[in-house]
Amino acid sequence: MAAVSHNPYPRSPNPSMRSYDSSSVSSATSPIPPAQYLGGLMGSSARSNPAPLPHPIGIPALPSLSQQQEQQQQQQQQQYGQQHQQQSAHSSTSSFQPYTPVTATSTMGRDSGESTAGTPGPSHAQLPSSSSSQAQKRAYRQRRKDPSCDACRERKVKCDATEMTSCSECSSRNVKCQFTKETNRRMSSIKQVQDLEKQMERIRRENHTLRRMLQERGDNQFDTDEGVVEQLPLQLPDVGVEPKRKKRPSPIHDLARVRTNTRSFSRGIWKPPAQFRRPPSADLHDYHHLLLPRHTTEQLLRSYYSSAHTMTPIIHWPTFEQTVDGLYKPQGSSLRVPQSFMSMFFAVLAVGRLFTPEDDQNRGFPASHLLETARSLIDPWGNEPVLDSARTLVLVSIALNELNLKSAAWAWLGSAVRVGQDLGLYSDSGPWPFIEGEMRRRTWWTIYILDRSFSLELGRPTLIDDADCDVSLPAPVDDHFIHDHGMLVPNGAEPLTHSLLAVIHVVRSYTALSRALSTPVIATTRLATFDNHYLKCLRSFPQPCDPLSHMSLSPVLLNPLIYLLHARLLLHRHNLAPSCPHESRITAVEQCTNTALETASLLSRTTSSLPDGATALLTTHVFRCTLFLLLRNYLEQASVCIRALAAIGERQDVAAPCGRFLSFFVSALALKRAEYKAFLAQSQPPSFSPPPHSTTTALQDALLRDEELIAYVSADLQAGQETAWIWAGGERETQSHQPIPSPTAAPKQGLSSLDTRTSLSSDERWEWASGGWERLQGSVQSLASSGSAITTPTAPPGSSRQQPLWGQQPLPPPPPVNIKLEISSSIGSASNSPTAGSAKSKSHERISIANII
Repeated sequence: MAAVSHNPYPRSPNPSMRSYDSSSVSSATSPIPPAQYLGGLMGSSARSNPAPLPHPIGIPALPSLSQQQEQQQQQQQQQYGQQHQQQSAHSSTSSFQPYTPVTATSTMGRDSGESTAGTPGPSHAQLPSSSSSQAQKRAYRQRRKDPSCDACRERKVKCDATEMTSCSECSSRNVKCQFTKETNRRMSSIKQVQDLEKQMERIRRENHTLRRMLQERGDNQFDTDEGVVEQLPLQLPDVGVEPKRKKRPSPIHDLARVRTNTRSFSRGIWKPPAQFRRPPSADLHDYHHLLLPRHTTEQLLRSYYSSAHTMTPIIHWPTFEQTVDGLYKPQGSSLRVPQSFMSMFFAVLAVGRLFTPEDDQNRGFPASHLLETARSLIDPWGNEPVLDSARTLVLVSIALNELNLKSAAWAWLGSAVRVGQDLGLYSDSGPWPFIEGEMRRRTWWTIYILDRSFSLELGRPTLIDDADCDVSLPAPVDDHFIHDHGMLVPNGAEPLTHSLLAVIHVVRSYTALSRALSTPVIATTRLATFDNHYLKCLRSFPQPCDPLSHMSLSPVLLNPLIYLLHARLLLHRHNLAPSCPHESRITAVEQCTNTALETASLLSRTTSSLPDGATALLTTHVFRCTLFLLLRNYLEQASVCIRALAAIGERQDVAAPCGRFLSFFVSALALKRAEYKAFLAQSQPPSFSPPPHSTTTALQDALLRDEELIAYVSADLQAGQETAWIWAGGERETQSHQPIPSPTAAPKQGLSSLDTRTSLSSDERWEWASGGWERLQGSVQSLASSGSAITTPTAPPGSSRQQPLWGQQPLPPPPPVNIKLEISSSIGSASNSPTAGSAKSKSHERISIANII
């Protein structure tokens, strides 16, 4: 019989287990024929089949246990004798290493994928009598699927070892996965196939990642109809769908005693979850000495309720009014309230003052003074915040943003996010009283809106991750219908008047929008996906918000709608970068002009209360729209936007800087047009008179290719670290130039300083205040009367011009050159709408290019 395996471990006494000798393993010098590999791969019996393999012909039946033991001893004695003979016969050669029995500490076997060679058994020349039996057993071994390690062979279990890893059996027993012979270490072809499948799966994942990176770059070669790479769908949330809920632990049994002990002895180490914390004991004080006159307070509260509360109803108004009434009781009997409520109360007054016209009642109480009072009542070291603490920080952020202190608003918003997360506002947990639970949801969604809108506006990272939030959407009812026991809406009453839900639907897309803005170019397919989503969001707004409607529009409805128009303008404006192809930049200008025309149409039918209710976001959006309208020569619509900015100018500190930039841009645009006109006139023969349409088309195309004008039109796109391109190469200029004196020369003034809020010196503000808006409108009128009528250029061949956002009516052509821009302070004029302008254009005459020259 052939030599047995060199495993010194004792065999199991189980009669059903038999040892495998070394001849049962195919030798490394005699490879298995390909037919046998194919038989192992294509055979019907898999390795996991529990049925025993049939014995091949020529293999005798298993001997008894006593016979097996005797045969084992004889084989071991014969093996050791042959080893001594081999060592003495081949002592002078180095063909084979001396054999060492395998022990627990032996280096033979497999450890961490390291191969160790053992000495093979006796050669065929030495054992001629066993050659036929060895051939038979090798054929049997070749029919087996995989070789097994020593431990799996001893325990008669399936071995799943690979070329680089140990089997699970050896890993679980913490033993070395080893093979007694070098030939046993060869894995079968099924193992090789499995390894190749793993490698292919890894390559597939890598290719998928590379495809996604290329798609995010927005390369045009992936936007063709053939599409080398299929565009991945954007993760835009469906309108009205609740966020995905997280899985929370379910109660197992009564742990009341555990909760009591944990609550008692964990103090100073950790806090329970927000919904299980006991409310901190608040110190109640009488703040009667800090109160404003009652009529002033009522005026500011009415202004707050009609402006900020319509978009961010984070305060239960009936409860709030009841508490305020208690504050104004006679001194001594007035209501004692915690300090957190008083800080929120003055923050509400500060925001209301920003949307209140100045008169004799409130002249002595500016918003900066009220905001300072609210800040003084905030405990900066408080370790037990309450809901009023979060609402105060939110209102302070809103007030600072309206005061054009965007960096300060960004910093205070960060505190609001952290306090809200500490209170668990991001999670829809409970139990909470009905009113408090609803106000918690509204407060968190307001924080979410501010975080997303500030990040998009300033080009900075967000603080809130969507995956962490599973709070429900706010209830679609007003505060007056929310009671302690639930919601009750009377028959015939309008349940919802605020716009919080509509704004949430728009702002939830800002996460995907920010990812799109981080790519060099946004593909046209992505742009269309965003436009379709915003069209769905538009349906959640009231009917007057439709750009094609003719109903009068109040600022209460216009301010929420600006979130949608603002997002779409920033989406398409991103493709103005020099890294984008010329066709993409032309399309970006067209789409931004579409949004600007929609905005001008909305402004033309906005009520006269626009200056009192306009927000800082509305002001900056109108400013951006005016730039595109001026560039594309929609001067009538640009005049509507300029008149709106002039009316808002006294109420919003950001309006004056916007006017100064527009005045500069009009002068730069007029100079560029004059230069290109002169160049076009000189390039034509004197006797040749080109058609006016071709000349104006060439002029407009030249203006759209001018990098200086495109940089001016991009405006605050040059404020982002990743999106700005004009500052590249200007490091030396920054170092060589002398530092500009800061306009905030009086830091003690703080919020009261107009220099701080406008970033303009007193001379610059005085110069603009003395007729700056009138001069700007006069410059636009001169631009129109100069005979620079520009028609909309045709799209270049191969470019895909998109339809307007709402896809219902084509945009009107630019107005003729001899329109009359009326300098008027009124905003709600129906004649300023794009439809009316296009109707009038038929009755006017164009001035030919020859008359202009």
